[in-house]
Amino acid sequence: MIGLLLRGVFSALGLWLATFLIAGLTFNKPDTIIVAGLVLGIVNALLRPLLVILTLPITIVTLGLFLLVINAAMVALVARLLPGMHVAGFGAALGTAIIVSVVGWFGGALARGR
Repeated sequence: MIGLLLRGVFSALGLWLATFLIAGLTFNKPDTIIVAGLVLGIVNALLRPLLVILTLPITIVTLGLFLLVINAAMVALVARLLPGMHVAGFGAALGTAIIVSVVGWFGGALARGR
């Protein structure tokens, strides 16, 4: 449970950073970023592993680059679920997914003490 909450916090931090770097990502209210981070953490924990398994052949053929498309789809799904989050298109979702992934990776490494 703590890991899921921590994943949500890192996702929210990545979304907050992405609002400054990605032109097509907007939030109506600041507290929507926190909710979006928690929802993105839950979606990534529950739905992403299933999509990774289902798309394994194309992921292998693209040498893992298709995982970026899956991450962008997760961001777009969260934007569709939350009324206060808006993503302008695939490019904005992809950029947001990359930023959230990098922040989550660094945050996870810091949380483990490395």
